[in-house]
Amino acid sequence: MAPERDNQPIKKSVDLALNKVNKNFGDTPVLADLSLTVYKGELCCLLGSSGCGKSTTLKIITGLLMPDSGSISLAGQEITHLPVQQRNVGMVFQNYALFPHMDVFDNVAYGLRRRKVAKETIAEKVADILQLVELGEYRHRKIHELSGGQQQRVALARSLVIEPDLLLLDEPLSNLDARLRGNMRNEIRRIQQTLNITTIFVTHDQEEAMSISNRIGVMHQGHIEQIGTPEEIYNHPETPYVADFIGQVNFLSGQITEAGLVLLGKTFPLPAQAWQTERAVTCSIRPERLGLKEPTPGLIPAEVKYRECSRRVR
Repeated sequence: MAPERDNQPIKKSVDLALNKVNKNFGDTPVLADLSLTVYKGELCCLLGSSGCGKSTTLKIITGLLMPDSGSISLAGQEITHLPVQQRNVGMVFQNYALFPHMDVFDNVAYGLRRRKVAKETIAEKVADILQLVELGEYRHRKIHELSGGQQQRVALARSLVIEPDLLLLDEPLSNLDARLRGNMRNEIRRIQQTLNITTIFVTHDQEEAMSISNRIGVMHQGHIEQIGTPEEIYNHPETPYVADFIGQVNFLSGQITEAGLVLLGKTFPLPAQAWQTERAVTCSIRPERLGLKEPTPGLIPAEVKYRECSRRVR
């Protein structure tokens, strides 16, 4: 069962802000005037197909890539041109990037040692974070002795132990099987809420994004097509691309006139404020919004030509 999202409104305290960020690889534009605001303690998903610029955005936030133009601020500080080591950002890569010659403890402790933290403090912090990710008993295990889900938790612990201002997750569940992905995304959400850490989660999986995020930014061709809560993105898409990318949808061409919306030869009244000028429109209708009724004036006649029933095997 997916964890319930916190329904309390997020305090609008901006933690991360990208303003008109552009990035080209040669003559190919990858990010085009990308702007994004992420609030303190929020889990924001960047959702999109391969090549839309999701991972490039994360690399620019971490400092692994520099933008061609635009600005980035984190916790009120301009970080656009800061090197990686001066940005207090934790990142979990798609392949986890763990050190195979180190055990769990040393993998998690790596960032603290690089920061020359005292040994006693390292031991305490690593023990605490391993307890949080439920790997306390595995501290001396070698990486090859762990399952995929356990390796993912080690990567998460290593990113969190340095107490970052921002946590970035680049498709961290893509290497796991379907059942384990569901369990791990619940764990990620639990840990993120426990620490109240601002998080960006990159994925191409709609179910992942819809189940764990406070807000979703749908990316397309290097910019954010729409950003909003999962409910807003699904029920009120602002563009045909967003409507088509999230879930299943039927598109119908219509015309707005003074009399109302003309659709499939029928006219449906519209609120006065909806009518400004006559124009062509595209209507998106979710399958669950459709229903069968006896022929009635005002309804659109249709014929069922095919049906498919799914049966869950117990």
